[in-house]
Amino acid sequence: MSRPVITLWSDTNFFSPYVMSVYVALQEKGLSFSLKTVDLNKGEHLQSGWKGYGLTRRVPLLEIDNFELTESSAITEYLDERFAPPEWERLYPHDIEKRARARQIQAWIRSDLMPIREERSTDVIFGGVKKPPLSVVGLQAAQKLFDTAEALLAQGKPNLFGEWCIADTDLALMINRLVLNGDSVPERLADYASFQWQRASVQRYVALSAKHSG
Repeated sequence: MSRPVITLWSDTNFFSPYVMSVYVALQEKGLSFSLKTVDLNKGEHLQSGWKGYGLTRRVPLLEIDNFELTESSAITEYLDERFAPPEWERLYPHDIEKRARARQIQAWIRSDLMPIREERSTDVIFGGVKKPPLSVVGLQAAQKLFDTAEALLAQGKPNLFGEWCIADTDLALMINRLVLNGDSVPERLADYASFQWQRASVQRYVALSAKHSG
């Protein structure tokens, strides 16, 4: 059976946390893929000539043969179903409840904690930028993140569900928005984020971002 032709579209500087999630997923699956970029700052994703405008004109956009898909968590779920074990590594836990919880965590990170995402944009993570102290609402969002993450990691293991899953990467990135800015973060959560950050697939993306933003 021939391998599919896979293309991942990213922003030009690879600062998108959602592109990172899909990039890590593809790396973890061991899938060969090519990278293309679209300049969001210049509005290239809004031009009708952009081949990969998809349905939402956003990145990441995944193209597999003649199929296009946007929204990072939809993409990672699709990849885990299309390229399923035992031939391919898992992105989500095998247990149905744990898998649902991982998806819940992904959805929560993408829909909540807006003050953190606004006050600690990913140029902190990938560009080394330092931001001013958090606002009152930023501090409240940070405390919510800490409380929720502490509860999710109550078993004291270095991964959410005993073994790595894609939600670990997403949660670690959210925590690292604060850690890498020098904000006060509970030691256990900082250690968790640091451990997740050392994963080879994550480090490849960090290096890719450094290459394109330097």
